[in-house]
Amino acid sequence: MKTELVIDLEAEKQEILKRYRALLRASKSTLQKGDKKEIRKAFDMALESHKDMRRKSGEPYIYHPIAVAQIAAEEIGLGTTSIVCALLHDVVEDTDITLEDIEREFGKKTAKIIDGLTKISGVFDTNSSLQAENFRKMLLTLADDVRVILIKLADRLHNMRTMDFMPRHKQLKIASETIYLYAPLAHRLGLYAIKSELEDLSMKYLEPETYKFIAKKLNEKKAERNLFIKKFVEPIDEIVHEQGLVADVYGRPKSIHSIWNKMKKKNIPFEEVYDLFAIRIILDSAYENEKADCWKAYSIVTDLYRPNPDRLRDWVSSPKGNGYESLHTTVMGPRGQWVEVQIRTQRMNEIAEKGFAAHWKYKESSNDNGLDQWIQKVREMLNNPEANALDFLDDFKMNLFSDEIFIFTPKGALIQLPLGATALDFAFEIHTDVGATCIGAKVNHKLVPISYKLQNGDQVEIITSSKQTPKEDWLNVVVTAKAKSKIKSSLKEEKRKIAEAGKEILERKLKSLKITYNTDNLQKISYFFKLPSTQELFVNVALGKIELKDIKEYLSSEKEVETRGPERPENLTVDMVKTKMKGSENDILLIGEDLQKIDYTLAACCNPIPGDDVFGFVTVSEGIKIHRTNCPNAAQLMSNYGYRIVKAKWNKQQELTFLTGLRIVGIDDVGLINNITRVISTDFKVNMRSITVDTNEGIFDGSIMIFVNDTEHLENLIKNLMEVKGVTGVTRFDA
Repeated sequence: MKTELVIDLEAEKQEILKRYRALLRASKSTLQKGDKKEIRKAFDMALESHKDMRRKSGEPYIYHPIAVAQIAAEEIGLGTTSIVCALLHDVVEDTDITLEDIEREFGKKTAKIIDGLTKISGVFDTNSSLQAENFRKMLLTLADDVRVILIKLADRLHNMRTMDFMPRHKQLKIASETIYLYAPLAHRLGLYAIKSELEDLSMKYLEPETYKFIAKKLNEKKAERNLFIKKFVEPIDEIVHEQGLVADVYGRPKSIHSIWNKMKKKNIPFEEVYDLFAIRIILDSAYENEKADCWKAYSIVTDLYRPNPDRLRDWVSSPKGNGYESLHTTVMGPRGQWVEVQIRTQRMNEIAEKGFAAHWKYKESSNDNGLDQWIQKVREMLNNPEANALDFLDDFKMNLFSDEIFIFTPKGALIQLPLGATALDFAFEIHTDVGATCIGAKVNHKLVPISYKLQNGDQVEIITSSKQTPKEDWLNVVVTAKAKSKIKSSLKEEKRKIAEAGKEILERKLKSLKITYNTDNLQKISYFFKLPSTQELFVNVALGKIELKDIKEYLSSEKEVETRGPERPENLTVDMVKTKMKGSENDILLIGEDLQKIDYTLAACCNPIPGDDVFGFVTVSEGIKIHRTNCPNAAQLMSNYGYRIVKAKWNKQQELTFLTGLRIVGIDDVGLINNITRVISTDFKVNMRSITVDTNEGIFDGSIMIFVNDTEHLENLIKNLMEVKGVTGVTRFDA
């Protein structure tokens, strides 16, 4: 037995060396004198530090850092410093090696990046999630060095690729975090290939059935698709070369996630998704001829195939904020189906594939520094010290917007804002004071309110007034993080001034009632009036909401008031919730690590029914709520409040009914409603709660709320409804 183990270790040793050599080959293009030695030193340190560690799959831990370094070098195009950091990214956290050791061996820069990469441990305020706080700290290092995030993305990508051996709840949490934050982040940094892979891998764990279904369908039609692409591309290739352009023309399949998104957005089955692939034309052009060559290729394509005029996207004249440049058009192919064609040069393609890293390489030639502006924005957000980590995260998420609009100032300067931005966002973008005193705007010389949603290409002039101050409801008007944080800090400042005045008034009132003015009493009074903090108490006093008679009332009830301060509901632990809730006998959902019976409520956002893949979420005031894992809010809950998620699993026990909604679409026919309701009530013994029907020029569109037992029951019902003459589609919807 022992000899076998030795052979095994020997084989592993060979495999580690093989992977190390592959890493060196991948980083060859960026290596300079002495770099190989640095990488070797880092590799030896990592190998030594992780020597007794194994991954969940049982393989040596060192495979992971090597893989992360390989992704950083090969797929993101980073250089030696990053490769060294990727190899060492877990040593400070998992082994005895300290940051000082790393600084001594590899220098300050490397130590700083690894510090950014080492996950932050320690306790944060209970009402913010560890993940949110970690993410915020990670972004703080981004302001110093964007490589932290790029290596973090490589780390996340390798973890997602090798997640099969993780327990299910961990898979769900990591996949949710990925789809909620890391994929948009990769997109924002221009790493489209990595973004697509992260989305696909998340979907593989969050929606396994759909993922397998689409993958199988794509595979079935592969040969047919390749033939179509070949026929489509041949004439383009021919003319492009005749015209003297050097180009590579090929078809590229769309990602599973983007196909699924299209199916959801347009509510169509797989068969009706036409753009399952995009045609790419990559030109080999000198920098000064790029624009002209792209448009030349565009005219060749549109001479051969008729374009859809609404689908032209020109990111060559004005690149996206993350540096993406490309010309997209959709044309009608030979078989009557729309085909997306993307035209770009090799330089643009490298920026699209490798994002930020390629951006550095072409920095000299590129006049647009959209990415630098974006990092500047991130810095501004991070510099707001009062932001709660979760608010910050949501703001940040909003600003990972992929779509931008271009707005012009009265003098013709160009300003980029996220899609959905308002006149007020534009005002804050120009200057904080302009935003704070904004009372309206002129858009294309027409007067509009501050909440006006801007359109691409608008010219905007802001109207201000010295009497204007930021209002609470402005927060619902703006979408940019900059505007949000400025409004919040103005409101806080305003509140602070009011509270100052209230504090003096309260002090006088307490004196007259012979109550000592001290922290303890202020806490008790706040608790009596059900206010979250003493500042709120001061504000209420200043605004006259709490008067002398109210304080007298407090005095008389003081004897009964418990002396303890207000309970912090956030401190509820899952265990406490378990002890508070004794499961009733007829419960059929098992919750928690040991899957006990506990009282719960079903979340209205996704109406889970037995058979759905579900998880429990410990709420502050309503006990445990059950959500479907593909609920629209699931990704946010899992990535922000991972510590409040509990396992939940259905257990067949008895027939109970659950409310769910079905949307039925079809061709309106005599007796259609009758046939539908007959299937529901007679064949299936199902109770309907409500039915709404809309018929428009022969098209029937109805939604029915019904009670079913579980997913199997629901699927059979849908199958039978699809057989009703005239019905073309039945889908379940969340309330």
